[in-house]
Amino acid sequence: QVQLVESGGGLVQPGGSLRLSCAASGIIFSIATMGWYRQAPGKQRELVARISSGERTNYADSVKGRFTISRDNAKNTVYLQMNSLKSEDTAVYYCTSAIRTTLWARRDYWGQGTQVTVSS
Repeated sequence: QVQLVESGGGLVQPGGSLRLSCAASGIIFSIATMGWYRQAPGKQRELVARISSGERTNYADSVKGRFTISRDNAKNTVYLQMNSLKSEDTAVYYCTSAIRTTLWARRDYWGQGTQVTVSS
């Protein structure tokens, strides 16, 4: 079965850094587009960053310049390096995978999420 397991969340002070990891299994990782979403209390779930199989990246404007998404295909793992963290970054962060199965369909998977809390 497909599993996406996030780790690395926790409590950090404003201005600090965290590195989230997502270990994937049950998929052909190298052809998947991987991403990170987050959901803060009272807010809609939003895309934070994504990285394609060709390592093209996209970031939300709110994190651009502070967060970096990367992948290690040999380890079936995607990372989110978060620097200069702000209180508004507090959220549950979810790892996602998207694989194109046909010209007209794709399959999406979600991890269980990891809590990131930025507070002094």
